[in-house]
Amino acid sequence: MNRMSKLLSNTWVRVAVVVVVAALLLIAPLVLPVFANQTLTRMGVYAVAVLGLNIIMGYTGQVMLGQIFFLGVGAYVTAYGVNNDWNIVVTFFAACILPGLLGLVIALAAARLGGLAIAMVTIALPIIGVPLAKRLTDLTGGSQGTSARFSSAPDWTGLDNDQWQYYMVMVITVIGFVLAYNLVRGKFGRAMAIVRDNEAVARSIGISPYRYKVMAFTIASIFGGASGFLYMVAVQYTSPETMSFAHSISLLAAMVVGGAASIAGSLIGGVYYVLVPQVTNAIDPTVTAISQGIILVAVLFILPGGLVSLPRVIRRLTRKRDTAVATSPQTTSPMHQDAGQAAEGPETERQGQS
Repeated sequence: MNRMSKLLSNTWVRVAVVVVVAALLLIAPLVLPVFANQTLTRMGVYAVAVLGLNIIMGYTGQVMLGQIFFLGVGAYVTAYGVNNDWNIVVTFFAACILPGLLGLVIALAAARLGGLAIAMVTIALPIIGVPLAKRLTDLTGGSQGTSARFSSAPDWTGLDNDQWQYYMVMVITVIGFVLAYNLVRGKFGRAMAIVRDNEAVARSIGISPYRYKVMAFTIASIFGGASGFLYMVAVQYTSPETMSFAHSISLLAAMVVGGAASIAGSLIGGVYYVLVPQVTNAIDPTVTAISQGIILVAVLFILPGGLVSLPRVIRRLTRKRDTAVATSPQTTSPMHQDAGQAAEGPETERQGQS
């Protein structure tokens, strides 16, 4: 009975937290300044990118150092579609499908590799993507980049542009996180976990590691393309530097800091990617990279599971402290002391009478 009531109370607490968070997300852009809305919007953009990276690295255990490449491809496809008057829904699906197809082709060739080999393949993606984007001037705008102003607020909404962009990004981000949550909690997610832990065991129970690696890589690419679409919603401009290798490493660091193999950790990673550089730049722009490196190392040493593991670590430390206090010989309750005195009393009287 106690276990059931505890389960129900935990469920109600989670529901209450979800309702409160949803209400805050809906109300926030109406009361926050423009800069705050733009910051929250960019957090949503990169949370989706980190989520895709987490699916391939955190849940499947494969090395992926080129996620920013698929974000850049999605951004360029979005810009091309908008500038050629494509329907916005068609543009969104194109921004997801084309990076997904590229990811599928790359995965078919690279998924049989492991360790450093697949790492080298994914490293090559942004390294090749930047000069390629500079050369394809008709499609990408060359070194100058290209813009696509399509996310202005319609008149019937009564919203400002920053508020409309926030809501667009929030809706797609929430849908993406719900889909990813259902994916990793189902049969596919369990198979990915087995592949990550031991490929030999996976083969022995009929799970093809190659197949699931390809599927995970493709899904990660689709999420990368979706984040590229959201990037154009928020920024409305992209250039070859969008897919630079340095940004790819920053995405990887954000995933590690947020928490690998964690949906909530991906959201924290998106917040980290946007917020920490802003804070370090405000303190001292000359030591931004050093500050971010220190934060990354500190999190790895203190919380190897990322910031998402902080509540779990706190509960474990609290439980250990309570256990130590309960088993300490010096912490004897008053009831035990009274019982001890009562037991000693008759013996003392008998000694006095003798």
